[in-house]
Amino acid sequence: MAQALAEHLTPAGVGHPWAGAKFSSAWGTRDVRDTALVRPDLVAEISGDASVDRGGVYRHPVRYMRLRLDVNADDVPRFGGGPAAAAG
Repeated sequence: MAQALAEHLTPAGVGHPWAGAKFSSAWGTRDVRDTALVRPDLVAEISGDASVDRGGVYRHPVRYMRLRLDVNADDVPRFGGGPAAAAG
C-alpha cells in the first residue's frame, strides 16, 4: 500500500504549509519522526473517529484507506471548512 502511494507523491518545494513542523511517533511520546514533506495536491480517503479525551486530544489515530485519484484537492474543503465530503 505504501509503495503504491509513494509513486504519486512529489517532494515539497519552498513554502510548504508544514515546513518546520515536528511530528511525534505516538500519542504521549516525545520521540520525533523523520518527515519528508510532499506537495499537498493529492486526496486520500481516511478512516477515523471523533473520540476526544478530556484534554481535547483525539484518542484514536487516523487510518489511510486509499488514494482518491478521481478527486481533485480543490474539490475538498479545507480543515474547518465544512462537513462536505468527496463522493465515492
